[in-house]
Amino acid sequence: MTASRIVALGHYQPPKVLTNDDLAKLVDTDDEWIRSRVGIRTRHIAVDETLVDLAAEAAQKALAASGRQAHEIDLVVVATCTAIERSPNTAAAVAARLGITAPAAYDINTVCSGFSYALATADHALRAGAATRALVIGAERMSDTIDWTDRSTCVIFGDGAGAAVVEAVPDEQSGIGPVVWGSEPEKGDAVVITGWDPTISQQGQAVFRWATTRIAPLARETCRKAGLDPSELRGFVAHQANLRIIDAIAAKLGAAPDAVIARDVVDSGNTSAASIPLALSKLVERGELRSGDPVLLFGFGGGLAYAGQVVRCP
Repeated sequence: MTASRIVALGHYQPPKVLTNDDLAKLVDTDDEWIRSRVGIRTRHIAVDETLVDLAAEAAQKALAASGRQAHEIDLVVVATCTAIERSPNTAAAVAARLGITAPAAYDINTVCSGFSYALATADHALRAGAATRALVIGAERMSDTIDWTDRSTCVIFGDGAGAAVVEAVPDEQSGIGPVVWGSEPEKGDAVVITGWDPTISQQGQAVFRWATTRIAPLARETCRKAGLDPSELRGFVAHQANLRIIDAIAAKLGAAPDAVIARDVVDSGNTSAASIPLALSKLVERGELRSGDPVLLFGFGGGLAYAGQVVRCP
């Protein structure tokens, strides 16, 4: 039997940092108002970097960390909701940038749950023998969708990318657990990005109530399918939507008191599909999570779609 595992991670954020004090010059807000509601202190904003630039930088770092060469990748999957070009897709553009030849390449858009969806589809392809080594990327340029006069949304979002190299391994070395995924499409209007010149809007309280009531039971079910009790987790990396949401889910999950909880939203804002790989890559880079540690990833948001899996750290 064949399974898969993450062998390396990488991340990238554009150098421009937008602070809460910077935003107070644009809209009627201040640092205390922002931090008390969403917990965000800073976010990174792309100026000259395109979405492909962000994705390729993160992917190149993951590829370098893996010790693999571009020609060894045969599948590229990019999770994003902010691609401007319809064709070629972002995955194909990243593959061309990195010199990956003849890969299967596709984008996936389930907004904030995108990375977990992309990781699951790559895992399935590797298990089925349709690929041997994949590059899975979450990348967003959320600043393209922001109305900078709307303080309810402009304080939340940031830009960035995270990537993972995933490869096929014998079943006994499996490092990616079964996915739990789904959606509540009847609530799809809670987070929307619409139009040719898209602007994001969301029903903040509705999303907050949904996330803080629905996600914890699904996260526990994800652990059960992976054969783990939540108390055995060494880390929890949720979609970095809002610090209050993250802390509420973590409190209900039942993880061990010393488990690492990703709170990258404080410094990066909500980067949608990029938020999980971005936060996970930083935790591994800083040594807060170690090789083999079981970590629950769980994405949720626009759609309203959700997906999660337990992975072993590279």
